[in-house]
Amino acid sequence: MKVLVACEFSGIVRDAFRARGHDAFSVDIIPCEKGPDFHYERRIEDILEQGFKWDLMIAHPPCTYLTVAANKWMKPEYADRFPFRMSHRIEAIKFFMRLVNADIKRICIENPVGIISTAYRKPDQIIQPYQFGHPDRKKTCFWLKGLPPLKSTKIVAPNIKKNRNGKTASVHHDAALRLPANQRWKARSRTYQGIANAMAEQWGGPDEQ
Repeated sequence: MKVLVACEFSGIVRDAFRARGHDAFSVDIIPCEKGPDFHYERRIEDILEQGFKWDLMIAHPPCTYLTVAANKWMKPEYADRFPFRMSHRIEAIKFFMRLVNADIKRICIENPVGIISTAYRKPDQIIQPYQFGHPDRKKTCFWLKGLPPLKSTKIVAPNIKKNRNGKTASVHHDAALRLPANQRWKARSRTYQGIANAMAEQWGGPDEQ
């Protein structure tokens, strides 16, 4: 299969497919952590406009302006501090929809819970890392085209930490907060290996639908 992994700098999903014999490539506007092989350091729009026939695309569009956590900064009291926040969200939604409408038969677009459920439609599936062998909580939505929902591969108990305010947080999320501010987004955006393996194993065969 010809597999395109959009907005991926880590190469994790790409390499999971390549390990199973697929012709997979990642694309992002920044370099791949694993080196330049099998990676396009370009805009995803440039790749899609080439007209190459991909069998499957898995996309991870930036969630900065899409996630429900961003809603706080849309409130009127933050308008002076972040005057372009809403326009950035509108552009992020348009980018998401360009991926949805790509001329590819099988597509998975992932993102956290957020505005896309209202701006587009509710996700086809919501997964957690602890369904795929990682003891973390990180609710992730999938919007699917031509693909079945991903099946759990190894359910484990999530590691949960209770904060002083009484709320609980994933240990993974807590660990990201200990990193320098300019590195946290990378730690949070990497796909869990168990999820990447499940994608390659379950979606790397003949047409599912």
